[in-house]
Amino acid sequence: MARMLTEPFGRWRHFAASLGLTPKPHSSGGKERLGRISRQGNSMLRRLLVLGATSRLRNARRNPEASDWATRLLARRPFKVAAVALANKMARIAWALLARGGTYTASTAA
Repeated sequence: MARMLTEPFGRWRHFAASLGLTPKPHSSGGKERLGRISRQGNSMLRRLLVLGATSRLRNARRNPEASDWATRLLARRPFKVAAVALANKMARIAWALLARGGTYTASTAA
């Protein structure tokens, strides 16, 4: 079952793009211009991923020591941009787990 879900997507980038979690490119002449997220694909799955990322970022705001990556991202980017970036990362992790099998273990490198 998991193999059927990941087969149409050769790589994690294609999976995240199909959910609409990547910027829409408007590039020409070798100059890369990225626009807003494309919002294509399954809107419910995208909504759930962004909602989970929002919750994770709110937790990172309250407890900065708990999530080093999210805290650094919030320092550089606005909250909603960081939420979509984290949702993109979560979608890539989900694709990797579906494609390769296994279980998710949070890193304890902090």
